[in-house]
Amino acid sequence: MATVASTMASQLKAASLTRGFGVPKGISGAPFKVLPSTSTRRPSCFTVKAVQSEKPTYQVIQPLNGDPFIGSLETPITSSPLIAWYLSNLPAYRTAVNPLLRGVEVGLAHGFLLVGPFVKAGPLRNTVYAGSAGSLAAGGLVVILSICLTMYGIASFKEGDPSTAPSLTLTGRKKVPDPLQTADGWAKFSGGFFFGGISGVIWAYFLLYVLDLPYFVK
Repeated sequence: MATVASTMASQLKAASLTRGFGVPKGISGAPFKVLPSTSTRRPSCFTVKAVQSEKPTYQVIQPLNGDPFIGSLETPITSSPLIAWYLSNLPAYRTAVNPLLRGVEVGLAHGFLLVGPFVKAGPLRNTVYAGSAGSLAAGGLVVILSICLTMYGIASFKEGDPSTAPSLTLTGRKKVPDPLQTADGWAKFSGGFFFGGISGVIWAYFLLYVLDLPYFVK
């Protein structure tokens, strides 16, 4: 009787240990656990809600004139009155001025400022010929830049074609196209740049080594 009871107890224990596991027929291996059907599970879900800010925010960067198709942005720097005034007074944006005079102005600034770096950083900076060599090098660079401007004008503009500059402002106001964006206007600008650049180099050399003013770049 005791033997039968122990046998039944061992069978019940084995059944309780292997409950929830099944052994596939024809496949040798450890038994795998049979998971309950997914239909009895409760699907988990959550909801995402967009919370609107109670305090309105100010957009610092916006599309130009509120039109995103223009391809430009308004920032506190590019749209400030000071920056607009400064850019409108640059020679490249003064469309009412003759392209020749605009080229002379740009050339004067470049030629005058190019002498100093060549004098102080040139190969002859520690000799008595530093001023002459630096001025000649600056003049040579002005010639190279003038040739590059001429090549750009020949490649970009054709004789007799109208100006490629827009005739409307970003706000829709009509304006006269910039004559600089033509073959004749660019030729005048290149010639003015050459004349102004060489004049700026000569003027810088005159102030430094003819009048012998006490400048640091000497």
